Amino acid sequence: MSAIAGNLQAVLARIAAASKAAGRQPESVQLLAVSKAWPETCIRTAAAAGQRAFGENYVQEAVDKVMAMRDLDLEWHFIGPLQSNKTRLVAEHFAWVHSIDRLKLAERLSAQRPGQLPALQVCVQVNVSGEASKSGCRPEEAVALCQAIAVLPGLKLRGLMAIPEPADDEAAQRAPFRRLRELYEHLRAAGLPLDTLSMGMSHDLEAAVAEGATIVRIGTAIFGERHYA
Repeated sequence: MSAIAGNLQAVLARIAAASKAAGRQPESVQLLAVSKAWPETCIRTAAAAGQRAFGENYVQEAVDKVMAMRDLDLEWHFIGPLQSNKTRLVAEHFAWVHSIDRLKLAERLSAQRPGQLPALQVCVQVNVSGEASKSGCRPEEAVALCQAIAVLPGLKLRGLMAIPEPADDEAAQRAPFRRLRELYEHLRAAGLPLDTLSMGMSHDLEAAVAEGATIVRIGTAIFGERHYA
């Protein structure tokens, strides 16, 4: 067994244990393997071990990988900050976008999504920690933004995403995830048919699952520490 395959099994075991501890079914949490800065060979190894969904942060690097691996039936998620001049490539090549934080991006993705493709599945990124350096809309902006995105053609609004400030203590990890879940529940009560909470990474997936994550975005625990060119 390759190291990546072994790491995938270990992460799936963590998800299963965290789900059981939270009284949830493991299949209610999807594993998104974050493959940014990793070469095609690593992604193919993970795919051979059964992983189908991959997350990327850098548009051109990601599109190159998508094109190179068209022989595999993979699901590609864009999870990084998105610039307006890169929306067409994302609209044409991805199944999901997790990082919409303003209406202009959603409108461009909607207009540029090819008609022959299924609706682009999207999440609104919320800055739950209030960090000036982080992308994401403010929590108080989320209702209006989600309502505006929900009616755009070519898109399907699925839920919310967050990247909280890192913390070592589980209670500190859970607090921002709880804020995102409470916002999600508020939006659902307002009539938005959301079903996705994209939250939790290698160091805090247990806290995220405990607070209701439906997608965890795991890179380091699968592929190792990244070495950027």
